[in-house]
Amino acid sequence: MNSEVTLRPFDLADLDDFYVWASDDQVSAWCGWDTYTSKEDLLIYMKKNVLPHPWTRAICYHGRPVGTILVTPRKGDNRCRCELGYHLASQYWGNGITTKAVKLVLGTVFRDFEDLERVEALVDVENVGSQRVLEKSGFTKEGVLRRYWVHKGKVRDMILYSFISTDPLV
Repeated sequence: MNSEVTLRPFDLADLDDFYVWASDDQVSAWCGWDTYTSKEDLLIYMKKNVLPHPWTRAICYHGRPVGTILVTPRKGDNRCRCELGYHLASQYWGNGITTKAVKLVLGTVFRDFEDLERVEALVDVENVGSQRVLEKSGFTKEGVLRRYWVHKGKVRDMILYSFISTDPLV
């Protein structure tokens, strides 16, 4: 299955595929955004946030978008790090697709951002599936950040994971 996972930039023609996971309560449960109930609203979101983002890619399985993966670079004195985020349509969970996508990102992102030294990911303490993805992808659990984030009205603990490049040619 993993050999069929690729990454590519999004296009507005991906709206219907994007809507599959953006309208799924299981997916949005862990996200900073609420479940989309309108393709028109999702189209606005894609135009304002996804397409202009410096590093957002479609996770494709057999050429079809089934998720999103993004790297958000920091600026100024924090330019040595970036944050990783991802979403995958729930019907594909547990098949190694996100792990493969994360590994593909790690294989290119250190070249894409000149000053990058580390990739960080914050995961809700209850999101065990995402923790497993990061651990299988070579991330190190750095610690639990207590009462770190207000998520959908509830203060949440988050786990900080990091991947630090030891090879400048990664």
